[in-house]
Amino acid sequence: MEKIDLRKQYKELYSPSKKEFSLVTVPPLHYLMIDGTGNPNTSADYQDVLQTLYGLSFTLKFNCKKTLGQDYTVMGLEGLWWTPDRSQFSMENKDAWHWTMLMLQPDFITAEMFTAAREKLVAKGKGPAAQRVRLERYDEGLSAQILYVGAYDDEPPTIAAMHEFIRAQGYVPRGDHHEIYLSDARRVAPEKNRTILRQPIQKA
Repeated sequence: MEKIDLRKQYKELYSPSKKEFSLVTVPPLHYLMIDGTGNPNTSADYQDVLQTLYGLSFTLKFNCKKTLGQDYTVMGLEGLWWTPDRSQFSMENKDAWHWTMLMLQPDFITAEMFTAAREKLVAKGKGPAAQRVRLERYDEGLSAQILYVGAYDDEPPTIAAMHEFIRAQGYVPRGDHHEIYLSDARRVAPEKNRTILRQPIQKA
């Protein structure tokens, strides 16, 4: 049985340079997604969302392996972050944040497979945010990105530099700030966290 690794399949999207910004075209991709609000460091709801996303992703994986004979690597956590007034987004006011947490899924995951896995997770009492999760195709399109290494709270200078790069290329930001977490923050020192910072863009 050949194991699918989406990180290798989409290498350009998940292995950016940490030295320079790059432009990538992100195709429409299949995600489990849950929306929420508030400070991720203190929100009990945020922890419920993570538990649900990981639980459902692994349930889907095991179901596919059993019923389809197809195995694949479960992808890591990703997040879209914003405030209703994007000019007011601030690291100092995380309680005002809106977010969508998401996990990439193989294209062959169907709505029926998703529903069956969600019901199975709920039956086990392990999906506290299961009724809010959805399977959705997210079309990000042309984006700028870089691999950032460091604490989450120290991201702003790199994000600002990315926005300068975007303007220098003749583009402006659009949509939500996207982060892809390559490290487990529970096990890695903050200064060693590896995070892909991505920003969708459009012509100025």
